[in-house]
Amino acid sequence: MKAAIVVVYPLYTSLSVPSIEYVSLLTKIMTHKIMNSPSIDSASIRNQFPSLQRKHNNLPLVFLDGPAGTQVPQSVIDAITHYYKNSNANSHGTFITTHETDLVIHHMRVCMAALLGAESEDCISIGQNMTTLNFSLSRAICRMLKAGDEVLITQLDHEANRGPWLTLREAGVIVREVNLLPNGLLDYDDFAKKINENTRLVCMGMSANSIGTVNDFKLIRALTYRYNAWLLLDAVHYAPHFSIDVRDIGCDFLLCSAYKFYGPHVGILYSKPGLLDQLPTDRLRTAGQVAPENIETGTLNHAAIAGVAAAVVFIAGIGNGNTLRDKLVDAYAKISAHEYLLASRLYNGLRKIQGVTVIGQDFATTARTPTVSFTVEGKTPTQVCEQLASQNICAWDGHFYAIHAIEVLGLLENGGVTRMGISVYNTPEEVDFVLAEIEKIAP
Repeated sequence: MKAAIVVVYPLYTSLSVPSIEYVSLLTKIMTHKIMNSPSIDSASIRNQFPSLQRKHNNLPLVFLDGPAGTQVPQSVIDAITHYYKNSNANSHGTFITTHETDLVIHHMRVCMAALLGAESEDCISIGQNMTTLNFSLSRAICRMLKAGDEVLITQLDHEANRGPWLTLREAGVIVREVNLLPNGLLDYDDFAKKINENTRLVCMGMSANSIGTVNDFKLIRALTYRYNAWLLLDAVHYAPHFSIDVRDIGCDFLLCSAYKFYGPHVGILYSKPGLLDQLPTDRLRTAGQVAPENIETGTLNHAAIAGVAAAVVFIAGIGNGNTLRDKLVDAYAKISAHEYLLASRLYNGLRKIQGVTVIGQDFATTARTPTVSFTVEGKTPTQVCEQLASQNICAWDGHFYAIHAIEVLGLLENGGVTRMGISVYNTPEEVDFVLAEIEKIAP
């Protein structure tokens, strides 16, 4: 079991030695619940989530709200609590708790580099959330562009990967939009027509939080190479479900949010080595002037950062392997298979219910996240969610900040869609219970 921590511990040798207690905590985190099983052990996983033990009106809660934020395991809660109890201090000082804070930040960068397949921890920047980081990035990139330069976005994306780039029009930058087809897929012919020699940046989601579509980001990377354009990927909805390898993809920037993969509310930015240093980011003269710190403003949320590292290690604990990266890749293979089975069960069950229309691609293809959106004849999505909530089923209604996608699909006027998402802790029994309740709601 001690071998698990060797993956990261040598990287701390440049720091002052932290307390024995703190090293003990890191060891405990790094070796937490390594299951060494060929598939998901649902009971073992569920036991790690305190919220799953909660009851309301003497009935358990069914959490299908994961696309808006997953539940949090005890190991993440412990990491956050331990930081506040023992190491609460600002960074870059001379005493023990500030050294421990530096260690927390470094440890998180190492863990996130492993999760994303990044070249090093120096590629990982930390922010309040993905939206704030993306606005900071858009302002920096805007300073490098001139009137007539072009940025390409899509109609399918969350507003966090549209709004920051649409503001560039104020500086004379041309912002084009790739069309969304009625079947919920991006129009790749339109993509090929709109990217050109003036395109400096393409911004797209890896998958759609609204209807579950997985985009062909490798095809788009090939197009951006042709025109020497940067590629920025929004992985917020993708990162909870699939392994990511930024070096294999070749993206220049990638953003994600830890609260979507069992952690606290922290935004993460991956930047290709050397790229962030080229950007004139908003920063104080007293702040770090080189990557990864040169886009990080103010004092970071150190306790939450400790929780992010613990969330990565929680995921790794589901997998097998010799390194943290190996464990994560194996874990995601298991997670993806588990979630695909449950989500396809949900999708196919909904399609059999009269009066229910499921939006987006079916599960005949693996290019699909375990997020299922639908409408019910004669009911608004809010009404559907209210009735589900009366049975302790947590589901969301609306546009989920992908407002333009829902608008283009003609669903906004009736309140959008009802959305459910499968996470690693969900079970077949929960899916069957939900389907039975929706059958009661449908006309």
